[in-house]
Amino acid sequence: METAVQMEELTSGASGRIIPLFRNLRQSILSYDALRKSFLLIYSYFVWILLLLPRRHRLATSPPSSPTVVAATVKRRKFGLRRDEEDTLRRRALAEAIEMVVEDSGDSNSLCQWSTSLFFGTRHNALFCRSWFPASGDLKGILIIVHGLNEHSGRYAYFAKQLISSNFGVYAVDWTGHGGSDGLHGYVPSLDHVVADTGAFLEKIRLENPGVPCFLFGHSTGGAVVLKAASYSHIEEMLEGIILTSPALRVKPAHPIVGALAPIFSLVAPRFQFKGANKKGIPVSRDPAALLAKYSDPLVYTGPIRVRTGHEILRISSYLTRNFKSITVPFFVLHGTADRVTDPFASQDLYDEAASKFKDIKLYEGFLHDLLFEPEREEIAQDIIYWMEKRLSACNPENVSGCW
Repeated sequence: METAVQMEELTSGASGRIIPLFRNLRQSILSYDALRKSFLLIYSYFVWILLLLPRRHRLATSPPSSPTVVAATVKRRKFGLRRDEEDTLRRRALAEAIEMVVEDSGDSNSLCQWSTSLFFGTRHNALFCRSWFPASGDLKGILIIVHGLNEHSGRYAYFAKQLISSNFGVYAVDWTGHGGSDGLHGYVPSLDHVVADTGAFLEKIRLENPGVPCFLFGHSTGGAVVLKAASYSHIEEMLEGIILTSPALRVKPAHPIVGALAPIFSLVAPRFQFKGANKKGIPVSRDPAALLAKYSDPLVYTGPIRVRTGHEILRISSYLTRNFKSITVPFFVLHGTADRVTDPFASQDLYDEAASKFKDIKLYEGFLHDLLFEPEREEIAQDIIYWMEKRLSACNPENVSGCW
């Protein structure tokens, strides 16, 4: 790759839709530096006043709410909670109805045992889970799938079929606010919560399957989640390795001012949607049928990105980019060179800078963002399976020197 891929501005992470924020600020009379300095000065002054003001005085200056106002506030909150709960139940019913087994009459190796369940995360939120296991044969290992932003675990049934045909067990879990899990659809209050839930789910799977090697797989923003989870030593110790497809690394906002404003807006109006954002988006697959299936799926969130969600993507991406050199977990990163949602050069930098002793990268010339939904999905899945088998071979007790 001699020339840089033309990157679109702030991505939603994994939905394949580009969400430009504050685009019109490019025509602002004020320069960015002047606007940023003015904003930071005003913001800092406001924060210091709040911090220095005696707490008693702050409480005294707040007028007491009337019973009518309190009742109205409580009523609105109850209505919001009821609406979110109804939406969750609707999505959970849709998630349960998804066909778990992709039929293939010519492949007897694809027979499997499958199930769905609920896992309660670190904040006691119910997360919808799926599992696929070979009907017979020795289990080589387990792959836990962490999907991308705005999609869900049910989209990976075909990939699971390919894995079980090679005697790998598969688990997949929907993030909060996604698929059949609790939460407002498309809203992620904290990606750190998703990271913590991923670690807790991995621990549960290992307890239920003692002695079976485990891998984590993450796509796009899910790749960022997996990479951050594996950067913690107690999680890395439970893993044989991680696989990242099109990871959301070095994500850039539409305009630098967004980086300054996002933390404040995410606190003031975390659920706010940028309704003027570009909804058409760009292709994430070269397969028209895959695109149609994705954007006609009622469990794929296609609304404008929410403020907190966008800020969380910027935050985790920035953290990981600053800490490439501290990564020691074995990994395999895959990226399409024509991806305009996430940056293939960032994946190359991860490979170049990470301290991991066992690491591999594969860049697919001309491929787009959703690698497992490209026309060459069979080849990509086989590359992933081959890497896991290579990793297991390196960690074989008879070849301990090859294990990290």
